[in-house]
Amino acid sequence: MTSNLKQVWFPGPLIVGAGPSGIATAACLKERGVPYLILEKETCLAPSWKLRTYERLKLHLPKQYCELPLMAFPPEFPTYPTKQQFISYLDAYVERFAVKPLFDMAVRVAEYDASIRFWRVEAGDLEFICRWLIVATGENAEVVWPEIRGISRFRGQLLHTSCYMKGDGHRGEKVLVVGSGNSGMEVALDLCDNDAKVSMVFWLWQLHILPRELLGISTFGMSMALLKWLPVKAVDALLLFGTRLLLGDTEKYGIKRPAIGPLELKSAAGKTPVLDIGTFAKIKSGQIKVVPDINQFTSKGAEFVDGEHEEFDSIILATGYKSNVTSWLKEEEFFGEKDGFPRTSFPNSWRGKNGLYAAGFTRRGLLGASMDACKIAEDIANLYGAVDIRHKLNTITS
Repeated sequence: MTSNLKQVWFPGPLIVGAGPSGIATAACLKERGVPYLILEKETCLAPSWKLRTYERLKLHLPKQYCELPLMAFPPEFPTYPTKQQFISYLDAYVERFAVKPLFDMAVRVAEYDASIRFWRVEAGDLEFICRWLIVATGENAEVVWPEIRGISRFRGQLLHTSCYMKGDGHRGEKVLVVGSGNSGMEVALDLCDNDAKVSMVFWLWQLHILPRELLGISTFGMSMALLKWLPVKAVDALLLFGTRLLLGDTEKYGIKRPAIGPLELKSAAGKTPVLDIGTFAKIKSGQIKVVPDINQFTSKGAEFVDGEHEEFDSIILATGYKSNVTSWLKEEEFFGEKDGFPRTSFPNSWRGKNGLYAAGFTRRGLLGASMDACKIAEDIANLYGAVDIRHKLNTITS
């Protein structure tokens, strides 16, 4: 740790990250009377939502599964709020709970000092010293750029979905979308709706595509209800049966399903199924073309593993995001070095040792982040109260 920084001792927890996980944890701490400090490397709250999401984005799950603690969505919001509506909800949330992050404060390093039993956190020209450290930088802190041969040779427009806003700028173009998650599927649909000629490479050749709703009911909500009464394998079987009735056989269109069901796969490997909102219909009709994996990029397009070549005006990489925790947190026991996620699985992934916590690393979206926030705030409030009592007793007896 750098020794020539101005040191700031803070009596409450330090939260790194002002996304939904960070502000939810802050609100829960405030509700329990615990002071906190939030450091955010960007210049706004929820930067992933405000700066790195496409315009047509809507919440993939019904709003009741995406609310942050202590504040519901406005009743006039639709079942699946838009990006703009969700951002307005977050702005109202921080105003209601008076959450005021310190912006432009990128944490360079955070390390536990066993000699004083406090955390040392470097950001800007300051070194913060605190008893509790809450990591809330999230599962999607940095973009993933794929290592595909020849990617630097492509002379057209190459961008990650984090830089994609809307499809009208690609009207009439031939566009290759690389990636098969929810973002890749929605970007492909947006491009198609804006009269682009879209091809898709399914980065994961095996994935589950489910309709967002079954018989007018949220697929996710139906799953949660069924899991109260049935084992995971049985619920998976019902979901796949309903999906086949509505979507048909996805393998006919080059999309193979994994050997285990969507819920079991999510629990075992954290892989989220695609909730289809119309992209698969475009694939079935031929308006979106599914192409083989990429062997290499060329200056004008791509060569596929079957030897075919095709030219493209633009290539959009929907290859996802990753945690960046291991780049700045000097700790090896709680967070895994390989993926930057807690080593312990949900629902026990929120607390480590020496006052270290993780908010929003459950692979369960906003619902999981809210659960983390409540647990962390309750735990720290109990500890903070105990510390405060000991301090008062020491003051009385000294």
